[in-house]
Amino acid sequence: MSDVIHYESSGKPHPYHLVRPSPWPMLAALSAGLLALGTVFMMHDKIWWIFALGVISLIGVSTMWFRDIIKEAFVEKAHTSEVKFGFRYGMLLFIASEVMFFAAFFWAYFDASLNPTQAIGGVWPPKDITPIHPFDLPFMMTMILLLSGCTCTWAHAALLENNRKDALRALSLTVLLGIIFSFFQGYEYHHASFGFKDTIYASTFYMATGFHGVHVIIGTIFLIVSLWRTYKNQFTATDHFGFEAAAWYWHFVDVVWLFLFIAIYWYGYR
Repeated sequence: MSDVIHYESSGKPHPYHLVRPSPWPMLAALSAGLLALGTVFMMHDKIWWIFALGVISLIGVSTMWFRDIIKEAFVEKAHTSEVKFGFRYGMLLFIASEVMFFAAFFWAYFDASLNPTQAIGGVWPPKDITPIHPFDLPFMMTMILLLSGCTCTWAHAALLENNRKDALRALSLTVLLGIIFSFFQGYEYHHASFGFKDTIYASTFYMATGFHGVHVIIGTIFLIVSLWRTYKNQFTATDHFGFEAAAWYWHFVDVVWLFLFIAIYWYGYR
């Protein structure tokens, strides 16, 4: 079958995918806005159901949107080599934007820690803060994420060899490790001796590690979708970019955590 898609609008064959009108981008934007609004309300100890509604709506819209994308790939055969090339560049640019996102949190943290003001006692960590010991729960969480990176790489190697059984086994372990990491992070937050508003240390700590935790949850969902698609035999040794994108994202999350462990847990504990 030809790798070129014909479009009636122009009458000329070309390898690029012209996406049909879709409601999902607009609905995704509205859901994200609802989620942001709900987050603000929840942080001010007000109504929480807006946040829950935002989460549910965003998950629902994302599910329907990705369903359509998978249909484009397998039913309509719209993902040509040129389209896949664009996907790769798009994912790399997205990860680059995420690097800048976390750079802002590191900037805020080091700006406060390298020149502590008199408002926090002129020392870092502030006097009223008891930081979390880096080689307690944070170290174990680091080992969990590093191990998940290994199992993710194992899954990729298995896919390249068309070894579906090992790919399923490795992806299942990766998902499980991601869930365990999120559980321990929630446990750490629940037992921390300081709250979000307790000095600039606490604010930067929760913003940096909290947003990383959100990325772990998103990455885990990404890997669950890849696991389901692997089970449905939708990946081959030469065509599995859906998993590759999830793996790139997961390795990015691993690297960010290493920087967080060194900068916030280890350096911040001294």
